Amino acid sequence: MDGSDAKASTSSKNLMSNYRLGKTLGAGASGKVKLALHIVTGIKVAIKILARQSIDDSAAEKVRREIKILKLFSHPHVVRLYEVIETRSKIYVVMEYMNSGDLFDYITENGRVQEDEARHFFQQIISGVECCHLHMVVHRDLKPENLLLNSEHNLKIADFGLSNIMRDGHFLKTSCGSPNYAAPEVISDRLYAGPEVDVWSCGVTLYALLCGRLPFDDDNLPGLYAKIKNGVYTLPNQLSHGARDLIARILTIDPINRISIPEIRQHPWFQQDLPQHIAMPSVIAAYDTKKINEGIILEMAKMGFDIHEVIGSLQNGLENKATVTYYLLADSHFRVHHNYLKNELLELLPPVHVHRDETYTRPPAPVQKKWALGFQSQISPRETMTVVLKVLEKLNVRWKEIGHYNMKCLWAPEFSAYPKNTLNGGPTLINDVYGLESSIISTSILGIRLQNALKFEIQLYKASEEMYLLDLQRIHGPPFLFLEICAAFFALVA
Repeated sequence: MDGSDAKASTSSKNLMSNYRLGKTLGAGASGKVKLALHIVTGIKVAIKILARQSIDDSAAEKVRREIKILKLFSHPHVVRLYEVIETRSKIYVVMEYMNSGDLFDYITENGRVQEDEARHFFQQIISGVECCHLHMVVHRDLKPENLLLNSEHNLKIADFGLSNIMRDGHFLKTSCGSPNYAAPEVISDRLYAGPEVDVWSCGVTLYALLCGRLPFDDDNLPGLYAKIKNGVYTLPNQLSHGARDLIARILTIDPINRISIPEIRQHPWFQQDLPQHIAMPSVIAAYDTKKINEGIILEMAKMGFDIHEVIGSLQNGLENKATVTYYLLADSHFRVHHNYLKNELLELLPPVHVHRDETYTRPPAPVQKKWALGFQSQISPRETMTVVLKVLEKLNVRWKEIGHYNMKCLWAPEFSAYPKNTLNGGPTLINDVYGLESSIISTSILGIRLQNALKFEIQLYKASEEMYLLDLQRIHGPPFLFLEICAAFFALVA
């Protein structure tokens, strides 16, 4: 070991002095996960140890993304990130420890589970996924292996390495995740907004819980993809009507018609025996409260911490020994004292009675936004797209269908100099699903070099039960030209 290695090793020991490492929980190409004890509190944590020399640029980006995203969450069904410790040779990611493995092992050991137990897990999955989406994060790799359990069979979502941040008006394209859990639009390389692909994966997981097997499976990828794209699966007769209905509404090929998380929340099967902390958003908010717990502060004072330093660190959002200790204690107290939010905290809330076969009265809905980007429509998706394409035709925009309610478009000032039917010798017809002729996109028309050509995509997706939203996204071309075509488009649609 040379001098620099010795220095790095000493640095690692100093930085890791708050933890005592234990057994290895798992290992991969770039590192391993170890059980560790937080010395001050005696609380167990999981530490992912990554060797910098084993991480290429792609893996490093994945690690950065996962850390950035995990820092957004403070939710009882999303695994907690406590701190990140970096040295010249290693990265230590300190996370919440779940002591009972993952849901995949649980299904493997127990086979299909009863509906009450499957519902218990599914309610927690949906609660955690909903939190991700509220923070504009799409997970993209939801599967039983990434759903961790504790000894009380409470579940937390983990492994955000393939997740991404959603932005208004921007659609995702990356085909990622595990093929058996991937939505049809993902394996077909089509654009997707994000939440709908996580919903599909949740449906596959629910099926696996209730049936002990996967809905889509095959010995080879082409066969598997064909089954997913066609929605070919069978439902066992022993499933209740409610479970069958919910699975069918989730595993819907067309993402426009696929059930959303707000709709899943209102489904009768989901609402049965719904825990208070999932039924009441205000209870979840208390888990993420910025209010400092005086009891924990006093407990830390007995450990030797300076109260003023702890409070100052918490108020300024610092990541240090004091704040890590505080959040470890806060999570521990929350689990023990509230047993996943069932006792003291609920005394502050109005009673909610949820029993099987009873009507559940939901709390008042949050105030709806009074504005939204894009074009909103309350007519059917097919009728909406018919209107949209007629407007594009009037604007001399060329388009090509590339997915469900998804068009790639091309427009340039040169188009207005030629009647539509003279371009390319007349329009070339492609999938005429909307009863309207569709124009093939070409980068050169009648020898004209389209230097000012504007390329953009349009995508219709489901915003709510009764509302559809059409987004336009510029792909290439002058931004002001894009604004011009958008203004013209909305003027004609209105």
